[in-house]
Amino acid sequence: MARRTRKEALETRDRILDAAERVFSRRGVSRTSLDDVARAAGVTRGAIYWHFKDKADLFGAMLGRVTLPMEEMVQRAGDGTADDPLAPVRECAVGVLRKTTDDPRARRVFDVVAHKCEYVDEMAAVRRRLNGMRANCLKRLESGFRDAVRCGVLPAGVDPRAAAVGLHALVDGLITNWLIDPKYFPLAREAGRMVDQYLAGLGVAAARVLPSSRRKARAKRRRDGKERGTNRAPGARATRRPSLSRQG
Repeated sequence: MARRTRKEALETRDRILDAAERVFSRRGVSRTSLDDVARAAGVTRGAIYWHFKDKADLFGAMLGRVTLPMEEMVQRAGDGTADDPLAPVRECAVGVLRKTTDDPRARRVFDVVAHKCEYVDEMAAVRRRLNGMRANCLKRLESGFRDAVRCGVLPAGVDPRAAAVGLHALVDGLITNWLIDPKYFPLAREAGRMVDQYLAGLGVAAARVLPSSRRKARAKRRRDGKERGTNRAPGARATRRPSLSRQG
């Protein structure tokens, strides 16, 4: 019986959190009261206080059910290998962008965090938490860029910290703008190209930016008959394309 009671309590907690996501998304955090959440969840205000001490605690628990973009980047940006130290950096940036389009719950919570919350008064603690996430994210990305400079994948003049801040700003800005208007640009389809262009701007040769992905793309173009030189005469030599790192 105790086990069933605990199960019911967890189900009630999840129902409250589901309701909070919906109401926060629709009304914004500052305009939503715990009474609003209680009505949406079909529970009493006392039931909310049984599980959460205040709105900030409820909001924090809602965040805890998803991995925010900055947390996702920290988790994905593992230590790079000497052969390709930028692969994890690239993978984490592209993965975060695509998750925004693929995970409805994450997308809804991202939108609340980016556009529906004022981080003042009781929500100031949430702002500190988000700032901590950003600091950890930048530290991990900076480490990846530093390894890339040390291994010669990036030019010696690249500042790892500036590169990390730039990539974080790119990812955060793309997500923020896409959430405002998903018709603005096809985020999932363009995620890889946008990150690759940023890395190319730092001086990464095209062949060093996720080679397997580029091989697949070239193979697809060949199948579609769009590969440059597909229709050239037998024996003709293909024109060599300069690497992105050498373009002006």
